[in-house]
Amino acid sequence: MTGQGGDVPVQRPLAVFDLDSTLADVTHRTHWLEGPWKDYGSFFADAVHDGLLADGAALVREAERTCEVGYVTGRPEWCRRDTLAWLQAHDLPLGPLRMRPNGDHRPARTTKVELLRDLVEGRVLAIVVDDDVEVCRAYARQGWPVLHATWAARSDALLQAQEDEGRT
Repeated sequence: MTGQGGDVPVQRPLAVFDLDSTLADVTHRTHWLEGPWKDYGSFFADAVHDGLLADGAALVREAERTCEVGYVTGRPEWCRRDTLAWLQAHDLPLGPLRMRPNGDHRPARTTKVELLRDLVEGRVLAIVVDDDVEVCRAYARQGWPVLHATWAARSDALLQAQEDEGRT
């Protein structure tokens, strides 16, 4: 797409999506986060087997018509290859992907704001979609347009991992 006169490229706005419990059905792997001995390695390794949440997928496909699609996730960087393979396997756009730095265990509401800020720098943000209400509130405090994804089953163990333990 070009701007006026045909010589200046025009960037499409960004539509940014979370992965776990927004696009990816994680219910089959939350058992790794329950109880006193959490196994985050197995929790993330099982992500390749996540199903696709229909409501989230429909939003991505709708957004793709007018926006560049990107992703912000609390998954650690070491999951990048599996995450990209999952996106491709589910025929989702391979847009920019920001992931939690390895070893970063701050709450999702803190880490994701920084990741999104980096992603949208100098861009128009059409919408950001996330399932974590605390993350949505943090995004809204930045003045970003937010949609709270409420279509996935709630998991107290996942919420604790996101907000209290800063692990996803």
